[in-house]
Amino acid sequence: MFDTIRKYVTGFRSSASTKEAVGGEKRAHNLFEAAAAYVSARAEDDEDRIDEAAGWVSPEALSFGVSELACRAVIVLARERDESPRTVARDLLGLPVS
Repeated sequence: MFDTIRKYVTGFRSSASTKEAVGGEKRAHNLFEAAAAYVSARAEDDEDRIDEAAGWVSPEALSFGVSELACRAVIVLARERDESPRTVARDLLGLPVS
């Protein structure tokens, strides 16, 4: 099972098709860099940055990274609020507490 997950994540890292010049060298964007850039651009409603970050990795990789970022954010907020992650997630989405 872990081998499958490792291959899946490794595939995301190696599938980045867009390269960025950094100090004259080219490097692939990490899926978590893409997710962070994408989510922050969405929060700021910056369409150019949204499109740019979305092109750094495959759609599947971006989805995985955004999901991981959401999980981590909910956990941090739940700890800060001393509430359950479920309560925090529902509150962020404006859903009634169940």
